[in-house]
Amino acid sequence: MYIRLALEFHPMDIRKVLIYTVVFVIASQIIHMFSAFLTMDYYKDPSYFAVWSKIMMPGEGAPPMEFYIYSVAFSIVTGLIYGLAYVVMQRSLPGKGVSKGLFFGMLLFLINGIQMAGMFMLVNLPPGLLAIWSLIDGLALFMIAGAAAPYFLD
Repeated sequence: MYIRLALEFHPMDIRKVLIYTVVFVIASQIIHMFSAFLTMDYYKDPSYFAVWSKIMMPGEGAPPMEFYIYSVAFSIVTGLIYGLAYVVMQRSLPGKGVSKGLFFGMLLFLINGIQMAGMFMLVNLPPGLLAIWSLIDGLALFMIAGAAAPYFLD
């Protein structure tokens, strides 16, 4: 068995990818906000203050607008990459419709999300927080992004 990548790309695909990217950005911001509520105790714990970047927490209180601008910008880039990856790979993915998208989402998780879970070896963060980031921010977002891909990109 081999994987054949269809490298055909049409101008219409760009419009579809841009629409998909907007949906991805909205979904990612909602999921990240939900995750932040679940993990707020970690952010307020003084023993982890030194870990947070100055962009996210330059002082006490909510992150500044600059943090949200960076967050949206990274979501836009990520959504574009995932959308383009789906367009390139769509003929090689098994299934149809949502099942095809869920397969793509699981691929994204396996490539990206599991790596996030291993961050506890590198960064002084609690394993519980990294697990939530991997499973909620990671798996949930990748599966939603994957499920939406065939709807917007096929």
